[in-house]
Amino acid sequence: MRVIITGAGQVGASIAASLAADHDVIVIDIDGERVEELTYSLDVLAIKGDGTSLSTLKEAGIETADLFIASTNNDETNVVACATATAVSDPFTIARVKQTNYLETWNQTGNTFGVDFMVCTDLLTAETIVRVIGLPSSQNVDIFAGGRILMAEFRVPSGSPVAGQTVKNADNFIELTFVGILRGDSVIIPTGDTVIEAGDDLVVIGSPESTHAFAGVLSPDHTEDQDIVIVGGSQTGVQTARLLEDRDRHPRLIENDHERARELAEELVGTTVMESDATDREFLDREHVGDADVVIATLGSDEKNLLASLLAERLGVDRTITVVETTEYTDLFEAVGVGAAINPRDATAEEIIRFTHGTENVALVEHGCAEVLEIEVSPGSILENRSISESMADLPTQVVVGAITRNGSVITPRGDTVIESGDHVVLFAETAAVETVAKMV
Repeated sequence: MRVIITGAGQVGASIAASLAADHDVIVIDIDGERVEELTYSLDVLAIKGDGTSLSTLKEAGIETADLFIASTNNDETNVVACATATAVSDPFTIARVKQTNYLETWNQTGNTFGVDFMVCTDLLTAETIVRVIGLPSSQNVDIFAGGRILMAEFRVPSGSPVAGQTVKNADNFIELTFVGILRGDSVIIPTGDTVIEAGDDLVVIGSPESTHAFAGVLSPDHTEDQDIVIVGGSQTGVQTARLLEDRDRHPRLIENDHERARELAEELVGTTVMESDATDREFLDREHVGDADVVIATLGSDEKNLLASLLAERLGVDRTITVVETTEYTDLFEAVGVGAAINPRDATAEEIIRFTHGTENVALVEHGCAEVLEIEVSPGSILENRSISESMADLPTQVVVGAITRNGSVITPRGDTVIESGDHVVLFAETAAVETVAKMV
């Protein structure tokens, strides 16, 4: 398949890296340094140019492209790029947008703007935040098999009952599999004898009931989050508030701009909108923000989000969730005390990669060092009518079967479990093994 990607930032580069091994990938970017960097780091053709320019698209071979992905940081540029591509050829087009108004228009009018599939960063980020809120101690949560399976990533705190235990002793849950441990820069595929250490990021896959039960072990004193405060009336903050309202939650939202606060007060009927500076200690004390269960920072600036989160921690908030635009800051934010750092570009790349892989679903783990894939087993698959132990002998060692669903029921994988055609299988794999696995299963 011939794939053209315009925009070589984090999202575009992640997609290119995911597709380069098996497809003819061309990346367009206006930044010459970025183009040169990609030329040496990935097996792709990188072109300096404007993705909305017809001459640049022709240079990239748009006439023979099967897939066109517009992933720059500008919504209008992405929409125009897709429209230009479809004016001269017939590729399947994917546009990344931040603002939900484009998504709403596209959903209502079908294939408008020349876009076949639209991904909204603000909405995806808000959905990720709400999933993380729903699972205590988690840093990342994704849904598979229509909600019957969860993938969750937990940071193991010092003093946790799990720290110092082997996987065999810690795994006391019927429908849960410990599929990966992220320790420093390493991805560990655990065995029963692997010891879990404080500070590890532990990736589990299983039913919602078992995943929540394990979260309860990590945070035995946690109760349901009722008092949720959103700091910042950005689009991500607004979408988060709407999703919480849909779940019968009534968050509080702090917005400093007078006109924006008035607008949001009228728009968000189930949210209490407060006009103030979120770093005003007197205001925060008066409104008992320190008593909140969760504070979510969506101010549109990494520095402001970090300040708001650390202040909330100092006030005594149980848990903080922060939007982090700069990928390199994510681990740093969590290291200095932020409960969960959500990167919008990761969420967007996940959605597009899921679509391009042709899998049922996909989740990136730790900014792409590993992936969780959901596949439906088809006739001829290496998994069909074989036990897991037999199949694993032929698959790369960096792969774990995390869960299976069959006719709506969850099956916990064991070595002697036989996988059947039509089963939905959720796999954890190191990134280096993903393409090989996708071909084999």
